[in-house]
Amino acid sequence: MRITKNIEIDQPEIFKEQLLLWAQQFQTIFWLDSNNKEQSSVQKYHEYDAILAVGLHKKLASNYKNAFEKLKAFQSQTQDYLFGYLTYDLKNDIEHLSSDNFDGLAFADLFFVQPKKIFFLKGDTLKIEYLNEYHSELESDLKTILNTKNKEKQTTFTKSLNIQARISEFEYHKKIKHILEHIHRGDIYEVNFCQEFYANNTQVNALDVYQKLNTISTPPFATFLKIQDQYLLSASPERFVKKQGCNIISQPIKGTARRSANRLEDQNIASALAQDEKERAENIMIVDLVRNDLSKTALKGSVQVKELCKVYSFKQVHQLISTVTSQVAKETNAIDILKSLFPMGSMTGAPKISAMQIIEQEEETKRGLYSGAVGYFTPKGDFDFNVVIRSILYNASKQYLSFSVGGAITAKSIIEKEYEECLVKANAMKSALTN
Repeated sequence: MRITKNIEIDQPEIFKEQLLLWAQQFQTIFWLDSNNKEQSSVQKYHEYDAILAVGLHKKLASNYKNAFEKLKAFQSQTQDYLFGYLTYDLKNDIEHLSSDNFDGLAFADLFFVQPKKIFFLKGDTLKIEYLNEYHSELESDLKTILNTKNKEKQTTFTKSLNIQARISEFEYHKKIKHILEHIHRGDIYEVNFCQEFYANNTQVNALDVYQKLNTISTPPFATFLKIQDQYLLSASPERFVKKQGCNIISQPIKGTARRSANRLEDQNIASALAQDEKERAENIMIVDLVRNDLSKTALKGSVQVKELCKVYSFKQVHQLISTVTSQVAKETNAIDILKSLFPMGSMTGAPKISAMQIIEQEEETKRGLYSGAVGYFTPKGDFDFNVVIRSILYNASKQYLSFSVGGAITAKSIIEKEYEECLVKANAMKSALTN
């Protein structure tokens, strides 16, 4: 059981900074920030502006084997809020697949916690939820948070940072040619191919890097995740899936174009993206895949495309985003819904299994948490999960830092343009890590 307290906050943006600073004392931190974006269908489904969950009361850490059944049992046992992540490699629990590529980060395949303390911020209203065992700490914690001094943003994060590409531009071209051969043979229609950028022997201030990345991008699904010495610093623009009652919402992103500082040119780039045959085809193929995945748990006839290939603009890029919804029966298990959709189509391709097999063959790095999902369950079994993209992953003990970028490869892909798109997507992470 939890003790609940609601209070009004005078300056929510300042309080958010104080809350995240206060949280740094904990070994387990889940910070989810919508950056108060409410102007589009991507953000209108947000219930809260920001959520902080800290402290580990109970946890589930697992490899991929029977991971979804373990999560189902954990949820049934706790019947409480659960915060956690699903890595891409849980595909191996769903299909006869493997993940044998290099892994420098060593995140568990699945990780969920029942947190001791949770803070939900919406507008100027703060809802606090503490487990009964810790309720005596609530008032003193709140007083400490409100007295936390906001620190100056630092401009230097690391003594030395040598970011390297896991594959060269020449190797990238070679691999895309292999993928196009598969497409031309009819093995697949589309595949999301990703490449890793990394740094060894690296020490960074994770909070500072996250804050700079969030300032650069101000995305609707920002995440600061800390599990002891492992960090996710995410500026994700994409929702994987949300359950609210019997309503299911998925919002795949496919189709990308750069931004321009020139207003007229920027408008022209966005208009061109909206009409780009290749970019629209990418999105529509994934929408069809999502519709098919949703139909596995949906009530008959309830799957709908609410929005198709609409352009949304973020600080770094323009994106094509679609919104696909369905209805499920009240008794449908939340974990079964997640499993039926996982991994998300926007990060795999179509057909999904063939795409994942080719991804394993051609990529050099185990994806792990990249292209997985972070989010939370409510005690009623509702949930909301993002897609882990535009993100920096860091293992402080191993001093290993990584970020990956990718794009959809289709029959109309031009290799040089695909490579350029990867570099555009990498800009925010590189900027957050360098001066």
